[in-house]
Parts: sequence; C-alpha cells; structure tokens
Amino acid sequence: MIYTVTLNPAVDREYTVPEILLDEVLRADSCRVDFGGKGFNVSRQLRAVGVDSVALGLVGGRAGQMLEEGLRSLGIRSEFVWIQGETRTNTSIVTHRLDHHIKVNEPGAPMTDADAKRLMETIERSLAPGDWWVLSGSLPPGAPEDIYARIIERVQAAGAYALLDTSGRALARGLEARPDLVKPNAFEAGQVTGHPVSTREELLQAVRALHERGAARVVVSLGRDGALASDGQSAWIGEPPSVQEHNPVGAGDAMVGGLVWRLSLGESLAQALPWGLACGAAAASLPGTAMGDLDQVQAFIPFIKLAEVKHAI
Repeated sequence: MIYTVTLNPAVDREYTVPEILLDEVLRADSCRVDFGGKGFNVSRQLRAVGVDSVALGLVGGRAGQMLEEGLRSLGIRSEFVWIQGETRTNTSIVTHRLDHHIKVNEPGAPMTDADAKRLMETIERSLAPGDWWVLSGSLPPGAPEDIYARIIERVQAAGAYALLDTSGRALARGLEARPDLVKPNAFEAGQVTGHPVSTREELLQAVRALHERGAARVVVSLGRDGALASDGQSAWIGEPPSVQEHNPVGAGDAMVGGLVWRLSLGESLAQALPWGLACGAAAASLPGTAMGDLDQVQAFIPFIKLAEVKHAI
C-alpha cells in the first residue's frame, strides 16, 4: 500500500481572469476548487492512474470536512487526525492566456503536541513492511521541525520506505533520519545544502551533498526542464516534452505520484523517472490542479528523454 501524509493540507481555489492587474478589482470568469495539499495531490494522481492509496493528514473545520468529502468522492480512502482551527484555503489566479499566475498560500491551522501524538499513533497502526510512505509539504504552525524525521524513523524501522518532499528546516531535519528518497526542487536542494544550482555541475554537487546528508536516493525537480535523479551510484537527467501549461501548480506532486507508483511496483529509479515526468507534464497541461489519467500519462511516455550522466556521483 502507498500512504501519503499531509500535515498542512488545503482547499485549492483557482480563479480565471482576463488579465492580472495590480491595485484593481479582478473579475473572475470561472472558479475551480480542488482538494489539495501536497500529499493529497499525490493521492489524487495515484487515483487518476488507477492506484489505491491512503491519505493521512491533519484537518479541521468546514474546509477539513470539504477535503474529507472530496477525497471520498474521488475514491480515496482517508485517515484524518482532526484538530482545532480551520484547514487553510490556497488561492490561485490565472489568466485566460495562461501566461501569468499568482498563488497565495495561507499558513494553516496550528499543530499541538497532542495533535502530533495522535498523528504518530495513527501512523503506527498502519505500518507494514514493503509499503511506501510519502511525506509531503510544509509544516503547519507549531509543528516540531523534526516531525518528518520521527515519522521516517518509525516507517523505515517497520521495513517500509519513506519518500520526503519538503523544504527548509523540515528537509534538513528529515535528512537526519536517512530517508529512502528525497524530492526537492532545485532551489530547495540549494537552500538545504548551501550549494548554488545555476549550472549542471553545481546541481550535481547539491545532489552529492544530499546523499552525504543521509538521502539514499535523490530526485531534484527542475520544472519544465525535467529532473535529475541519483541512486548514489549513477545519475540520470530526464526531460519531458514541451507542453502548453495551464497551471503548473501541483505538477511536482504529480511527479512524486508517478515516481512512487512505479517504485512500489519494484522498478528502479531510472525506470520510474519517465513515469514521474509524464505525470508531471500531464498535470501541467490541465486546468486547476487536475491530474492526468492513465491514458494521458501514457501518451507522454514516448516523448520523455532519459540520459545517464557519466561520472556524476
């Protein structure tokens, strides 16, 4: 089974406008609502390609109820820890021409020590060897910096696999638990390692540093330029085809969904990377934070370029 853990989920609301103007009233032609938060996005991508997962997370208030009902309507099983406060709403504004967008994320409801304890108890009840656990997103206010590290330690002690997709101090502390796979973007990789990432060699230096900090495998997402993946012995660059982006928000989560889907089938990192890129490209080509279905994802596979980076690691 694949589990996704979202500590700071959100209702994603997207407005479409003719153009983005500052200091003006913007009038939307349409509005779309998706059930978001990075881990929930991964679960939605898995569901879109016909793979089951269990979505765990901290939720509260009316927005939390909306998330629970929305995930259920998509056929996604959830196991939530209910907290005081209101789950956040994140807002996107995109233009008709898809040439500009604005994204505003709320901080989220605070997490207490009691919430953290109930979360760990919920996770421990589900642990089993061979499962994959995807730990995604920012930490809510009040969350301990090492919460992901605590989860990784317990997941991997049970013989399961942990994939960490976060940033800043949460990523730095999570690396201390030596996760099986980390998936930062280029900026996040540079931030946590202290290495600039403006060139290919600098990016490889950051990947080496992530391995040294504890990551067994690393995938650094590069937006429309694809991703660099390393298993500690070899490295590969994967490039997706150019797509007309509708909304790139959520494409990185779709890529994680594709990666964990194929890794859970026993494929290598090099075999899984094209599927991750295809899921990301499909999501970027769709409105809102929609995820590509199996046919849409498979259509991108023949156009993914994969090349080993010689003498990289």
